[in-house]
Amino acid sequence: MRKNILFLVMTVLCVATGCNNNTYSNLRNKEDKLIANYISRNGLVILTEEPATDYVWGEKEYYKVQGYDNFYFHLISRGDSVYIDSISPTKQDTVDLSIVLNDVIIARYKQFALTENADTLSYWTTLEQAYPYEFHYGNTSECECVAWHLAVKMMKFPDSQCEIIVPSKLGFSNEQSTVTPYVYILKIKVKQ
Repeated sequence: MRKNILFLVMTVLCVATGCNNNTYSNLRNKEDKLIANYISRNGLVILTEEPATDYVWGEKEYYKVQGYDNFYFHLISRGDSVYIDSISPTKQDTVDLSIVLNDVIIARYKQFALTENADTLSYWTTLEQAYPYEFHYGNTSECECVAWHLAVKMMKFPDSQCEIIVPSKLGFSNEQSTVTPYVYILKIKVKQ
């Protein structure tokens, strides 16, 4: 009798969980549709090859980063690639400012969902957040959002600004657990 009751309970649980629409696979499918809808709704032009460093990005051009599902990058502002001594500028006085692994990145950002009329979380100024977000480039234990590290790699230089569409699996841990994609507008500096 106990075995029959246990079997009946297990059967009911298996059927109940099998009918659940919130499986990870279903949530990921919904996320993919949400990202596709956002791209379509905003008339974004998707580039399949990474533009050259000197490429001038169109307002709605986004690069679909190869090797990452649904991660899109748009460069708003290139930033500073070299420092030139203003007193006596010569070729020898220029310094390459490319960001390298383990540089401390200082980031200001805006975050919003991909739904229509989404609320924006803004950490753009000191009025909104006293201190900017800081992390070591390449260290995902400090900043688990892989997409931010990829964005820094593609921005290449301090004082750059970009917009990225981040699928949940490349986002912060809360986004990963809730399977929620976001759009971020990032501006970065390197701590000296």
